[in-house]
Amino acid sequence: MKNSILIEETQDTPKIILDKTNGTFEVSGRSLPENAVKFYAPVLQWLEEYVEMPNPTTNFEFKLDYFNSASTKKIFEIVTILEKLVEKNKSVMVVWYYSKDDELIKNRGLEIKDMMDLPFEVKTY
Repeated sequence: MKNSILIEETQDTPKIILDKTNGTFEVSGRSLPENAVKFYAPVLQWLEEYVEMPNPTTNFEFKLDYFNSASTKKIFEIVTILEKLVEKNKSVMVVWYYSKDDELIKNRGLEIKDMMDLPFEVKTY
């Protein structure tokens, strides 16, 4: 397993930082990739491997301005993988950030929170 993945943000894809060494886990920006399955495949693969040998504490942040329906499914898959850490009695916190004026992103975060069984905060930034 690589210790980290860094995907730089583009106009249509989010910045993704998965850094086990520094404990930084973040998805930020806009997520409208042409092929969400292909774009998120290495992220999901890395997280599956991370779950096998995780840090004692994982704080995962979402700071998305916009995402399409294909990305919604992938975000849900990310959070579902993070639930496996809870099952392993690891400390996990997902923080879903939204702009104070963005009710849509806030509500999407609340919907995901309600569907998942792990610590999940929805906060403004």
